[in-house]
Amino acid sequence: MKKLFEEKTISREPIFKGNVIEVEVQEVSLPDGKTSKRELVHHNGAVAVIAFNRNGELILVRQYRKALEKAIAEIPAGKLEPGEDPLSSAKRELQEETGIRAEQWTELVSFYTSPGFANELVYVFLAEDLEEGAANPDEDEFVERVDVSLEEAKAMIRSGDIHDAKTIYAVQVMEMRHLK
Repeated sequence: MKKLFEEKTISREPIFKGNVIEVEVQEVSLPDGKTSKRELVHHNGAVAVIAFNRNGELILVRQYRKALEKAIAEIPAGKLEPGEDPLSSAKRELQEETGIRAEQWTELVSFYTSPGFANELVYVFLAEDLEEGAANPDEDEFVERVDVSLEEAKAMIRSGDIHDAKTIYAVQVMEMRHLK
């Protein structure tokens, strides 16, 4: 008996292999016996870091996103290197993008960004007990640190300056902290 939602892979056709993603087309057998094609993006995963400065403001970085053709503000984040532990990656990304090191780390949640076509899994961490330092971004990474209050963050969501799921989630965490 076939599982109701299982799709068996019949064939794979690699399309592209880059530094960040791999793309392939799979022919699959559907539960009803028919076949279909699936265009899939494979990604090593990513991390995102929620951190608050001494004034309780959310720490963001503003950077240009070519896929959007605009700059947006986001929580510090980055891709996992193959085999890299998510916590190690989160520590590295926070330090590279903001210069901050944290003593206390809590994994809050992980989520798939676009499960309809991609396997990218993002791990979200809360960083606390912060120590400021000098940022050291990658050579092809141009970021500007921006610390914002809860009200400023909400206004940035409304304006589209914050426009990604991980950062909107961070604002929700920030709201919950203010409700306590």
